[in-house]
Amino acid sequence: MRGPGKFGGGGLKHVSTADLRIVLSRVHDGSLECPITHPRLLRAGLPKLVDDLGHLHGLDARSVQAVIVAVIAERS
Repeated sequence: MRGPGKFGGGGLKHVSTADLRIVLSRVHDGSLECPITHPRLLRAGLPKLVDDLGHLHGLDARSVQAVIVAVIAERS
């Protein structure tokens, strides 16, 4: 955990591009429902990302996808 009880304390900078692609894929195929929550990340098999995806909390699937695509594009 990046901070005591903080959901999203580290932002997306701590999430690898490979992990972002996995999240994007799971949102796209519906195996990770939005808005992203701790329990949904656990159900999707992504517990290691609980502390790093808080900035996506509350967003619908289309918005999550847009943010992740933008982050991946910026890193490329």
